[in-house]
Amino acid sequence: MRTRAAVLCGAVAVVAAGSLTAHPAGASARQAATGAPAGPSASVARSASVTWKKCGTADYPTLQCASLEVPLDHAHPQGRRIALALSRVPHTAQTYQGPLLVNPGGPGGSGRTLAGFVASALPKAVAAQYDVIGFDPRGVGRSTPALDCRPGHFDPVRPDSVPDTPAIEKANLARVQAFAADCGKKYADVLPYIDTVSAARDLETVRQALGAQRINYFGYSYGTYLGAVYAKLYPQRVRRLVLDSIVDPTGVWYGDNLRQDVAFNDRHRALMAWIARHDGAYRLGTDPAAVEAKWYAMRAALAAKPAGGKVGAAELEDIFMPGGYYDGYWPYLADAFSAYVNGRKSDPLVKAYGSFAAVDRSGDNGFSVYSSVQCRDARWPRDWDRWRRDTWAVYDKAPFMAWNNTWYNASCAFWPTAPRQAVDIANGELPPALLFQATDDAATPYEGGVTAHRLLRGSSLVVERGGGNHGITLSGNSCLDDHLTRYLSDGTVPHGAGTADAECERTPDPEPLTTKEAPVASGGAALHGLLGFRG
Repeated sequence: MRTRAAVLCGAVAVVAAGSLTAHPAGASARQAATGAPAGPSASVARSASVTWKKCGTADYPTLQCASLEVPLDHAHPQGRRIALALSRVPHTAQTYQGPLLVNPGGPGGSGRTLAGFVASALPKAVAAQYDVIGFDPRGVGRSTPALDCRPGHFDPVRPDSVPDTPAIEKANLARVQAFAADCGKKYADVLPYIDTVSAARDLETVRQALGAQRINYFGYSYGTYLGAVYAKLYPQRVRRLVLDSIVDPTGVWYGDNLRQDVAFNDRHRALMAWIARHDGAYRLGTDPAAVEAKWYAMRAALAAKPAGGKVGAAELEDIFMPGGYYDGYWPYLADAFSAYVNGRKSDPLVKAYGSFAAVDRSGDNGFSVYSSVQCRDARWPRDWDRWRRDTWAVYDKAPFMAWNNTWYNASCAFWPTAPRQAVDIANGELPPALLFQATDDAATPYEGGVTAHRLLRGSSLVVERGGGNHGITLSGNSCLDDHLTRYLSDGTVPHGAGTADAECERTPDPEPLTTKEAPVASGGAALHGLLGFRG
């Protein structure tokens, strides 16, 4: 859900102040329903225009970049301003369907590179009809200010994630408390406005600046929640809405993270079973349970002696967590696992940490925004005993990620900013929306897609049956992409009986590597290099 894409464009400051523009009719009622700011000061926003400058790359030569000022506090639009970094691949067809805003998730993911990817991955005839707009949400990447609460927070080697002793628990608690305290000291004036509702109001400012009556929106992972919140606040401003790998809107965020733990454990065991089926390549055994036992033995060994002084038990979990998001990573993870167990080689694990570790590749900025948004968006338990009880209960049945995920989010137990009310995204005012969900997705489990489908009246749900990847369109499944293409072309959505309106077969499992060379980026690998981890 968070992106780790390299910085693509330099931001160009280009904002011009203009006239005052009223929010859409009915906004006050929706503000009350969602806990959004209300009152006369929230009803106006300063219009702005966007000036684009070339910032193309070899992969995306037509990409353009810009910057747009928005209010820090949308309830007081004449107050302090902050800047959003934008990107665009402009339309080229005579038939123009408006802006298509894209978001890779997170929270904390940069969407500027995603604009180039989506424009190049869609059929040319379809992409040519849209201005594909990427953006760094407030606090992210090239937007200003860009948050960095505690540089080096994830530098290895961290304490073991599983607090088997009071000393280990104390060390982990000290880390997360220090992170929350540093964030509060450094960004006390900003943190109250780093949240999903504020980001959704930013999108409305973007719409106004683009001069569009309505926008099209395509979001992955956390981006599905951002899109659903925007649609709740501004339903008449939504033309088309695509949500891929859907956050359960009723569980933000404490409950969603607990449900992730079980789903990630299932995906980790799916990886162990895949390795067992390919024993000829990995020599780790043909029994999935025995392979899993070797993995936990490797974890114990690394807790005692980190590989290369960099990969301890917590870092090993970071390395293998991406395998829950995308099975295209499995051959590389299996190679590193085999090299350590069978050859006592540490270098492959150290290399894998640099390539696959979620926290390492997300960066300090991504994690700072992730925490700021999630801790502000909704209520979290403030009683650490509650976290401890809940995590041990999950760990007993799903040990792979339970404690790692808890420590990743535990700063919310000590967050310096009071929480908002979570948004009820139920909506009966939208045009037909198109939803995509894999049944075995770990980061956003299947039930979330079903719940969003029920709450977004008139939406259509396309299910990848048996699929476990996260972010499933534009990654190699032609059945899913056909539904996406038809929808973006003319608004066509499938209609079917039962929970799903349409089903697609999952993509095949990967095969072991036949060479040790770096992989050629497939559509799936390219997409999952842009989508972030966690949620």
